[in-house]
Amino acid sequence: MRSIGTLTRADLADMINRQIGLSRADSAQIVESIIEHICEALTDGENVKISGFGTFVLRDKGERVGRNPKTGIEVPITSRRVLTFRASQMMKQRIVAGG
Repeated sequence: MRSIGTLTRADLADMINRQIGLSRADSAQIVESIIEHICEALTDGENVKISGFGTFVLRDKGERVGRNPKTGIEVPITSRRVLTFRASQMMKQRIVAGG
């Protein structure tokens, strides 16, 4: 059963189970395997592109000076790697059109 407002791993495994007919355990293993492959690629510094869905992009952000909003004191923000998701044009069109 799908949680309201959130698509979970269990929801994905359940959809695989119902649509393809694999056992619940096999369906869950497929979902875990896909997520693991995506995580490994990102850990290795690769971007991940899923055609028709979008791209997970790694970006290195340089060090900069930030400001504490309460006190106004400048604070250095260290350089870091961030993960962003960019939806494909097809995904954007499906979301705007409502499915």
